[in-house]
Amino acid sequence: MFLKRDPLHSIVASLGLIALAAHPEFAFGQSGSPSQPASKPATAVVEADGTVHVPAFDLPLSAYMSTEARKSLVQQLHADQSAFNTSDIAKLREATKTSLTPLIKHVQERYAVNMKPQMLAGVPVLSVSPKNGITARNRARILINLHAGGFIVGDAASFGLLESIPIAALGRIQVITVDYRLGPEHHFPAASEDVATVYKELLRQYKPENIGIYGCSAGGLLTAEAAAWIQNEKLPRPGAAGIFCAAADANWLGDTYFTAIAFTGKRPPSPNAPPYLIEKPYYGDTDLKNPLLSPVVSPGILAKFPPTLILTATRAAELSAAVYTHAELIKAGTEAELHVWDGLWHGFLLDPDLPESQEAYAVIIKFFDRHLGRTTVTTE
Repeated sequence: MFLKRDPLHSIVASLGLIALAAHPEFAFGQSGSPSQPASKPATAVVEADGTVHVPAFDLPLSAYMSTEARKSLVQQLHADQSAFNTSDIAKLREATKTSLTPLIKHVQERYAVNMKPQMLAGVPVLSVSPKNGITARNRARILINLHAGGFIVGDAASFGLLESIPIAALGRIQVITVDYRLGPEHHFPAASEDVATVYKELLRQYKPENIGIYGCSAGGLLTAEAAAWIQNEKLPRPGAAGIFCAAADANWLGDTYFTAIAFTGKRPPSPNAPPYLIEKPYYGDTDLKNPLLSPVVSPGILAKFPPTLILTATRAAELSAAVYTHAELIKAGTEAELHVWDGLWHGFLLDPDLPESQEAYAVIIKFFDRHLGRTTVTTE
């Protein structure tokens, strides 16, 4: 059956396609054609170590998805991924930019905001604010957004706008989206340093309890890393944090590391193979168990996190790590919320036309409104 691609709903899949591009051995064979699944037993077989060989089965769309989400996912599953099936970062960046341009235009048309490029202590950012004005209760508050892109693609003007425009417009609050440094040109902790630099500069005007930090995918992980780095720099704790489509673990492990690939119709990774990380050009030789890279390994660091909101979905590879992060935050005594959307995928909230995305925006806005302080803005 031929499916006509709806640009708006298929373009948003680019974030997921970038993840698949990082795993070409799962998505494509040597010739570039789709790999054939390995032969499967008629019934499940359980190895001595607990590995389960799952027989082939049919996976329908979730009954709990909206009509719009069902349409989008079907189109994503049939989308042409060839432009993202490359290890050439320059080509991947260009493919990402091209694919996101129509969606960014759509989001700008849907939400009325003002945008202004700025430099904060030498770090480039985009300031996004609602055209109908910031509410009185939010004039003393500000949000920092950290964009998606696996630490190798994207910027404040692409993924950053998709994440900041709806929140700024609907929440009627100023959002600063940061153009943090990417790999392979830069390595950890460059991005964390950039976020801390922006945060420290904003502390000149805003009280720490009035500053929130959030991001999606790599930006969600960076939010966790920034919270740890802010502690490392002995800066005051921000008011709240949002880890979306991500976890506080750079390893991205657990059940859904395997199942999410299968849910896209591709072959899951081998359980014996080391995890392949698209973020590797940025991580460099850093130990993935470094608590400043994977804060989830340190109860002491998690105990000093601000109240944290975690958003994910059942077909997202980060689900297991996100659930584990939430559990570890609670164990550490930190206030944390976990929201999971059934049948949705990694980065689904980047598509503003999905009812589920609107639900996510409402959750985000209410969370920050509840946790950010209500003190008055300070000036020098």
